[in-house]
Amino acid sequence: MNIAKDTAVTLRYTLTDAKGKPRGSDTTAYLHGGYQNLFPKVEAALEGRGVGYAVTVDLGVEDAFGPRDESLVRTIPKAEFPPGVKVGGTLEGVNDRGEPTLFNVVKIKGPVVHLDGNHPLAGEALRFTCKVMSVRQATGEEITHGHVHGDHGHHH
Repeated sequence: MNIAKDTAVTLRYTLTDAKGKPRGSDTTAYLHGGYQNLFPKVEAALEGRGVGYAVTVDLGVEDAFGPRDESLVRTIPKAEFPPGVKVGGTLEGVNDRGEPTLFNVVKIKGPVVHLDGNHPLAGEALRFTCKVMSVRQATGEEITHGHVHGDHGHHH
């Protein structure tokens, strides 16, 4: 079976920055066909391909996680900081438009906690290298939910 709209695709991938520095690797499953589960440029490169196909796609900042948004960088008084959360943890908050946003705790310095609501790879050009491990028809439930369930996919 080849990759087409409404297929569940499992990939093994490696992500590096523009200088070749490793930025992550894993196995993931996604629902193909514009469900925003994978970078659109990578989806386009995989369209019509089958198991075993390997490709490397260079992603500009706009094709990856977008530019950094400095309005998502915040500091809060340590007194307002929930107990038990450490550097590397996340907090739920709202952005300037009142939308829910996850903020990464990047630093605790004296009486101030530094938060960043940007994706850690925002502002970076990336190289996405992957190999197709499996392709199958997505279930009706996966299509309705907009993502793959089970191994390497979403768990409810």
